[in-house]
Parts: sequence; C-alpha cells; structure tokens
Amino acid sequence: MIALIQGANDSLNKIVDTANNASQAVTAAAPELHFIDLLFKGGWVMIPLAFLAFAGLVIFVERYLTIRKASKTESNLMLHIKQYIHEGRLDNAITLCRNNSSPLARMLEKGLKRIGRPIKDIEAAIENNGKLEVSKLEKNIGILGIIAGIAPMLGFVGTIIGVITIFHDVSIKGAIEIGTISGGLYTKMITSATGLIIGIIAYVLYHILNMMVERIILRMETDAIEFIDLLEEPGK
Repeated sequence: MIALIQGANDSLNKIVDTANNASQAVTAAAPELHFIDLLFKGGWVMIPLAFLAFAGLVIFVERYLTIRKASKTESNLMLHIKQYIHEGRLDNAITLCRNNSSPLARMLEKGLKRIGRPIKDIEAAIENNGKLEVSKLEKNIGILGIIAGIAPMLGFVGTIIGVITIFHDVSIKGAIEIGTISGGLYTKMITSATGLIIGIIAYVLYHILNMMVERIILRMETDAIEFIDLLEEPGK
C-alpha cells in the first residue's frame, strides 16, 4: 500500500515538473515586444499618422516661438507713449512704436498716426489693426485642432482595415484559429493607439497656443482702452 502511494506521488511530481518545464519553454520562446516593431507592423496607415505627428510638432514649435516673442512687450511702453503725448512729442511716440516689433506697438502706432481725427476713427483703426495682428498670431493654430480630430479617426480606420484583412484570411482558410486572430489583431490595434496619442497631444498643444494668444489679446484690449482714454483726457 505504501509503495503504491509512493509511486502515485512520484508520478504526480513528474507531471508537475513536466508542466513547469513546458511553461518555462513557452515563456522563453515568447518573443519580446518592442514598441518600434509594433509601429512598423501597424501598416501603411502609420505613414499618414507619422506625417500628422511631424506637422503638428512643427506647427506648435513655430507658433510657440512666434507667440512667445510677441508677448514680450516692454512693460513701460504705454508709460513712454503717455509721456510723449503729454509733451506733444507725437513723432517720438510713433518712432518708439515703430522700433518695437510687438503686435501691441504696431496697433498703437496705427492709433498714433490717426491722432487729430475723430475718436471713433482712431478706435476703428486700432480695432482693425488689432484684428489683423490677432489673425497673424492665430495662423495655422487651427491645423492643430484638425490634427487632433483626424488622427484618432485615421488610426481607427487602420484597425478596421486590419480586422477586415484578418477575417478575410479566416474565410479563405475555412477555420477559425485563435492564434491567427489575436496575433493579427494586436498589431493592427497599434494604429488606434497611435492615433489617439497623437490626437490627445495635438489637442493639448492646440489649447496651450490658444491660451497664449488670449493673454496677448487681453493685454492689447486693455492697453487700447487706456490709449483711447488718454486721447480723451484733454477734451474732458
């Protein structure tokens, strides 16, 4: 009886050892998953996704540097303009604005050149020039918003095409193999993941640039009101 039990234990141990060895062999044979390899397995859809990512990055860097440069306005610009206007040195005020490359300086220069005309004409000139400067700052920012919307949809299209291809192969073979389906599906879903990542990043960068532009607009509006009030002071 004891010998029978011992033999059963030995058989059980051999089965466990065999299962462990098989498990280790499968684990060792499993290839490592590299992100770069997945990107290449995503198919042709990864090419337009890569183009969208590159275009979005270029637009953000260019717009960020431009807007950041435009936001660096001399803090004492309005102070000097006020001083020149009170002293009647209008030409010096215009020269000061001309030497400053900021949107605010160009907007105030337009108003200074209209001094002597009715206030409404000066306000209209400042407002029109302000709109022009804002449109220059917002140039190409909308493309980032388009990328944020297109990239996820394009990635999803890549996944759908991959799924269609997988089931087409299954229909030809006439048999459903889990390995074939799962092996092809996980590589095709990389396009959806890539599209979502690009879309999220583009969406965040789009709003960062918009917030920077809005701060400049607020400052321009504040200084424009202060400038008009300055022109109206002698008439009070």
